[in-house]
Amino acid sequence: MAVCARLCGVGQSRRCRRRQRQNQQGQDSDSEVDMDEEEGERIVGKMKAEASACPLDDTTAAPGPVAADVNKHPGSSGTPNPQSLLQLPPELLVHIFSSLPGTALPNLALVCKKFKQILNTETIWRRRCKEEFGMMEDPRKMEVVGVSSRELYVKRVDPRVKSGRFIRLLPDYEHMDYRDIYTHLLHPYRHILGLWQPDIGPYGGLLNVVVDGLFIIGWMYLPPHDPRVEDPMRRRPLFRIHMWESSKAIVECMYGHKGPHKGDIQTVKKDEFSTKCNQTDYHRMPGGRQEEFRTWLEEEWGRTLEEIFHEHMQELILMKFIYTSQYDNCLTYRRIYLPPHLPSDLLQPGLFKGTYGSHGLEIVMLSFHGPRAKGTKLTGDPNVPAGQLTLDVDLRRPLQLPDLECQQSMEELSRLVLGVHEQVQGEAQELPLQGAEGGAESEERAEPVSGVEATPASSSPEPHPFVLPLGIMARNEVYPRTCKMCFYGTGLIAGHGFTSPERTPGLFVLFDDDRFGFIWLELKSFSLYSRLTDRLPYAQAPSMERFEDMLRSMQSWTS
Repeated sequence: MAVCARLCGVGQSRRCRRRQRQNQQGQDSDSEVDMDEEEGERIVGKMKAEASACPLDDTTAAPGPVAADVNKHPGSSGTPNPQSLLQLPPELLVHIFSSLPGTALPNLALVCKKFKQILNTETIWRRRCKEEFGMMEDPRKMEVVGVSSRELYVKRVDPRVKSGRFIRLLPDYEHMDYRDIYTHLLHPYRHILGLWQPDIGPYGGLLNVVVDGLFIIGWMYLPPHDPRVEDPMRRRPLFRIHMWESSKAIVECMYGHKGPHKGDIQTVKKDEFSTKCNQTDYHRMPGGRQEEFRTWLEEEWGRTLEEIFHEHMQELILMKFIYTSQYDNCLTYRRIYLPPHLPSDLLQPGLFKGTYGSHGLEIVMLSFHGPRAKGTKLTGDPNVPAGQLTLDVDLRRPLQLPDLECQQSMEELSRLVLGVHEQVQGEAQELPLQGAEGGAESEERAEPVSGVEATPASSSPEPHPFVLPLGIMARNEVYPRTCKMCFYGTGLIAGHGFTSPERTPGLFVLFDDDRFGFIWLELKSFSLYSRLTDRLPYAQAPSMERFEDMLRSMQSWTS
């Protein structure tokens, strides 16, 4: 390509005859040369020619010249001891401009003709795409990125031909450049990147919008099939945005089994957006609702309805299908953040997959707030919906478990936990009788009862044996047999429709840095939680205050 540019005398050309002849002959060795070097060579060469033919005078300088103590380098087109940016060599200006945010570059192009010409250099826009959005691919050297080949092609059957043929549904990216991608794709849709929770009644969800190759894709994260809590998360694309022409980005709905189709995205307000499918017939299946239900059940639970023997569980599954399928991917999403991490935290906060009995696996966000650890549901169920505080752990009240033989006794565990629970209730009743200052002192004292070891939460004791008491139901028969620490906590339970909610005492068990559990005394059940290890960019909370405001808003959405 570099040789081609020199022969033509105009730099890179999209319709260069020499390049077309080489493509026809299959000689594409020159295409391995990076186009950014060629583009930079063209701009620098043109600037050098203009500088030698017509030296800069004071009338062409930008308003308010900026002094720069830059010495002239050998081979540079700049003047010795330049007094303004316009006198700097073009290659240095390219380096300076590529360090500026992309939003400032259009205004910079209005300064003068020289700046406008330099800002056509692909190196500048490639760096902005990479640093601001993490895009690494070259649109001229890639075919498809972001989704599987099955999703990129749609089978069209010609009624005149018995065999089908595959028609590609993607544009030719070779005629696009980084400036078009930044201007018409990445920058306009930058506000929807990150983590979001869909408004699907009590069920909630987790959507991660990321830049994936030359696409912006909205991935819905689904927990593993129950009860394999330590399996990786499953992902399903709900929508994608990509360049169709050099000056236009299109939105496509990915829901259903007939391939991508027309969709739309609307920004309702700050930290909120909506998706709409314009061709919902793509979501329908030939076998009607029965086929759709069987397919959904296989994807959601990894089994058939006949394999689920529990009648109550069958009712919950059918209810979820009816409720969620009515939206047809026309949803409203609200932004959520990952919790901030402090050195004093018991473990790294983040997202965990947990077992919730007949409701299957759900996603919980673990965060730390001073002496308390909180687990907030991102996905929920008709009893305790998404957004509610499912776990509340008091890190000032650690529990020392007895030996293995005593751990198998449900009565011994109940005695330890209920002893702390009664103390907490007694202190709560005393608070109204005391002043605000006295109440704070009472909270700080928190005298431990018998069996409670006052170990600071920041310590890392040696693991000790752990076993579930007899009579405790666990979805996972295989669970860790050693734990690091145990704490008193409460869990939220409620009737169907989130009726009569109450907090019930339980035991928080820390197994390691990526797993913890909770024993629900009243329900006589055990929930195991495993960390979600997927990379989630654009999701960190700006501050602890913003994160706590988000938690309060999440609870109000489903209260």
